[in-house]
Amino acid sequence: MSGNLAIDSHAPSYFSVHDIHSYYDESYIVQGVSFNVHEGEILALLGRNGAGKTSTLRSIARLDSPVVQRGEIWLDHKALHKMTSYQAATSGVSLVPEDRRIISGLTVEENLQLAQIAEPVGWGLDRIYNLFPRLGERRKQDGTTLSGGEQQMLSIARALARDIKLLLLDEPYEGLAPVIVDEIEKTLQVIKDQGMTTIIVEQNAVRALELADRSVILDTGSVVFDGSAKEVLDNPDLRAEYLAI
Repeated sequence: MSGNLAIDSHAPSYFSVHDIHSYYDESYIVQGVSFNVHEGEILALLGRNGAGKTSTLRSIARLDSPVVQRGEIWLDHKALHKMTSYQAATSGVSLVPEDRRIISGLTVEENLQLAQIAEPVGWGLDRIYNLFPRLGERRKQDGTTLSGGEQQMLSIARALARDIKLLLLDEPYEGLAPVIVDEIEKTLQVIKDQGMTTIIVEQNAVRALELADRSVILDTGSVVFDGSAKEVLDNPDLRAEYLAI
């Protein structure tokens, strides 16, 4: 079903994970995951609940949990697996979590400015407001009082306010009305058109696949498919077995 999943850790891919194994205490969650992402590509990382998708994103971002006990993670020839979460962030990795984590008591603009305190700085506010006009209209509003869709926009915008090379999106469509999903999807397409490399984890698999170039499917912490997004969209048996759609 899948192609050759063995990956040379020294391959010229823009981003790669090679045989990573991650644990929450004694729970073995990510079990030898390997895949590549090319520069400017969107990869849909899919699977059923509990397949290890979010844990893989957190492993890439070098968060404290899960703990990566083995494997290599490379971004633009930099060894992320040897870095702390702060070092990975300053090297260009940005995770937009499912819970968005908008800072209470700060306005939209203050949330964005806070992201730019430390170097390297990414998109300027004018560019961000051009992409997200609604945030510009609400720049003086407390970020936590925004609607769910607006908070998701702010969370993505805050990531872009840093000089990032890899955008990790965890369930960006969760809890949003279809019309808002359409708006977020158009924004992600604009970001892609500007060359941003992105990995998206999303339960709305069809929407993610329609946006993505390629897809990796996980099942119980391991890769069971690595190929084009179109292959998954065109293969109902694959979708039924691993995505329940």
